[in-house]
Amino acid sequence: MCLYTLIDLTNSGLWRGCASVCAPRGFSSSGIRNRCMGCPCLFSLLPPPPINVCDQGPPMTADPKRIKVLVVDDSASVRQTMTDLLNEDPEIEVIGTAADPYVAAKRLSQIVPDVITLDIEMPRMDGITFLHKLMEQHPLPVVICSSLAADGTQALSQALDAGAVSVIAKPLTGTRQFLLESSIGIRDAVKAAAQVDVGRFRALRRAKVEGPAPKLTADAIIPRPLSRKIAKTTDKVVCIGASTGGTEALRVVLQDLPLDSPGVVIVQHMPEHFTRAFANRLNGICTIDVKEAEDGDPVLRGRALIAPGNRHMLLRRDGARYSVQVKDGPLVSRHRPSVDVLFRSAAAAAGANALGVILTGMGDDGSRGMLEMHQAGALTLAEDESTCIVFGMPKEAIAAGAVDRVIPLDRMGREIMRGYADLNAALIRPEEVPR
Repeated sequence: MCLYTLIDLTNSGLWRGCASVCAPRGFSSSGIRNRCMGCPCLFSLLPPPPINVCDQGPPMTADPKRIKVLVVDDSASVRQTMTDLLNEDPEIEVIGTAADPYVAAKRLSQIVPDVITLDIEMPRMDGITFLHKLMEQHPLPVVICSSLAADGTQALSQALDAGAVSVIAKPLTGTRQFLLESSIGIRDAVKAAAQVDVGRFRALRRAKVEGPAPKLTADAIIPRPLSRKIAKTTDKVVCIGASTGGTEALRVVLQDLPLDSPGVVIVQHMPEHFTRAFANRLNGICTIDVKEAEDGDPVLRGRALIAPGNRHMLLRRDGARYSVQVKDGPLVSRHRPSVDVLFRSAAAAAGANALGVILTGMGDDGSRGMLEMHQAGALTLAEDESTCIVFGMPKEAIAAGAVDRVIPLDRMGREIMRGYADLNAALIRPEEVPR
C-alpha cells in the first residue's frame, strides 16, 4: 500500500506492498518520503510526514497480546468514551484515535491496528468513502459505529457493500450513556472483528452478488396485481443462525434457494433499525422473498423472515402451519435476538419438521438450541471451518454434538434442499406434532 512510499523504497524493498494498486497503473516513487506521482491511493491525499515512519514503528506501549484498535470518530467525547470502555477489557488496547479519515490515514502510516471502529458521518471525508479506499489499499477488519440518522438504513447497506464486518448503532442523543450501557456488545464486536480473515471475507464479497437473471414476462406490459411469488404454507422450516460474517454468508445461502424452497426463519446478530435494510438488500438479489419479520408473520415457502434487531423471534405452530412470534425479553447468550431462542422454539414447535443451520460467528449462541433441535429429530447443519469468517458458533455446536453434517458455505444452499427432499417422504405434519 502507498504508505510504503513514505519511506526509503530503494533500500527497504517494500515497494512490493504497493504493487496491487500503484505498479499496475505505472506509478512510481521518486525517493525517500515522497508519495507516488499521481497515485490514486488514500495516502496520496496527505503530505509526507515530518519523520521517517520506518524509524518510528508502532507505539512502544502496544501490548502484542492485546487486540489493537484505532478509533475514528469526529466526536471527541465518543473517541474518549470508546477508548475508555475498550481499554477496560484486558484483551483490547486502543493504540490510536482520529477525528476524520485524513487523520486516520496519517495514523495508519504510524501504527498497525487489528481493528478499526469507524463513524460514517464525518467532516472532510465520509466514513463510507474512507472504507472503500481502505479496503482497496489496506484491508483491515472495520466495525461501523454509526448514529441512527434518517438515512441510517441506506448507510448500513453502503457499509456492508464497502466491506464492514459488523455495525454498531449509536443514537443521535445520549451517545455517551448508550456506549457505556452497550460496552459488552461493543467489546464483543471488536473481538469478533479481530478474528475475521479479511482476505476470505473480501473473496466472499466478490462471490455471486448479482440478482437472478432477468426474464421478460407479461409484467413488462401490464403489472401483476399479486406478488410474483406463490404463497404456499410450508411443512418444513429452515432455521438459520449467524453472527460476524453472516451478512455475506446469508447472501450466498439464500441466493442458492429456489422459489419452491421451504420457509426460512433467520437470526442474524444486527442492531435495531438495520435489519429491515438488510432484508430489503437481500430481497433485491434473491429469487425467494426476504423480509424483516413482524409478529404473527406466517412461514411460507419461498420466503425468508429475518428477526428484527433487538427483539427475539420464536417459531410457533399456528394450526396446520407455522408462524413467528416477535417479542421483547432479556439478552440470551449475550444477544437479542438470540439464535438459541429461535432454535429452542423450533425444537418445541416443529420437531423433525425443522432443519437447523448455524453459520459463521463468534461465541456459542445457537449451540444449546441446536442440540435441542437435534434431540427433537431435526436435521442440523454447520458451516465448515474452511469457509467461516469466524469459526466460533459452528465450532461450539459441533463440540456439543448438535450437528449432523458439516458443510462448506458454497454447498449449504444445495444441502438444505437435499435435506428437505430426503426428509420429505417421512415428513411429520404440523397437526401430528404433540401439543
